Amino acid sequence: MSMMSRRERGSELARRFNWMDRVFEEWMRSLPMRRPFGLGWDWPGEDLIRVDEYRDGNTQVIRAELPGIDPDKDVEITVRDGVLRIRAERHFEEKTEETGYRRHELRHGVLSRTLPLSEGASESDITARYKDGILEIRVPVVEPSAGAEPTKIKITKA
Repeated sequence: MSMMSRRERGSELARRFNWMDRVFEEWMRSLPMRRPFGLGWDWPGEDLIRVDEYRDGNTQVIRAELPGIDPDKDVEITVRDGVLRIRAERHFEEKTEETGYRRHELRHGVLSRTLPLSEGASESDITARYKDGILEIRVPVVEPSAGAEPTKIKITKA
């Protein structure tokens, strides 16, 4: 029985370290010195989806800024082990033709964001809605009951 509890603690520890790695990686991607200007997007850290996160009663709400993206084709939302991941692809093409000059600009890139869910989040009941360039994700959170008694384990003599 003690081997089982050690394994469970080990997998929980591994899950927490994986979560810390993802958070650190995302933080490093958001730093301005990550790449010089002129490479990729116009501004450093532009491939990081900007979000607002707050609680609305028993719901964790995440609002992600994704203008100009088709949510049916270009957005993927996944959840695993208490971590929510938003991944989007942006395709932007602009053509300008006026007297004396012609310009054609293309931008393509992958944006992503990884966020931890609140303790007690119900992963199976998550909903998402896209409107006017904002992706809103609502995650129901079940609060543990305050008066719940801990489970007692019976000890048998060997």
